[in-house]
Amino acid sequence: MTISPNLAAFLALIGFSEGADYNTIVTGKDGKPETFSDFSRHPFTNRPGKYVGKDHTGKDVYSTASGRYQILYGRIWVPYQEMLHLPDFGPASQDQVAIRLIKECGALQDISEGDIAQAILKCSSRWASFPGSTANQGGKSMQALLDKWQELTKENV
Repeated sequence: MTISPNLAAFLALIGFSEGADYNTIVTGKDGKPETFSDFSRHPFTNRPGKYVGKDHTGKDVYSTASGRYQILYGRIWVPYQEMLHLPDFGPASQDQVAIRLIKECGALQDISEGDIAQAILKCSSRWASFPGSTANQGGKSMQALLDKWQELTKENV
């Protein structure tokens, strides 16, 4: 699969916004970053989710978010791995899942045309760090993401 420069930059923008790389496991309530080195499977295949805090009702929240795009194990990885016939949780597989999610959000054309603010808003249902997300996990401002976009696209010229 050939990835256009704009799509490659948008993938990098997601990683920037999520504060993650291909080997990153969600930072829990303890604030300790965790990484993994076995890309043969999702890191939460055989372990429980990591405690990340409490929701608005006071209930404990656990997450399995992993990789550059903070892909959740059960809700995202398992069905998309099967659907896309992905062999592992390596960078190429993580990219394919992210591209599929972007496509499902209807943002591929926006990215192609450089309408990144619109693409970010369309993808905010998938990435909690994007402005407009209802996940209430904080994240980056639209201006910070647009500034980063300018930096990323200058690198691709």
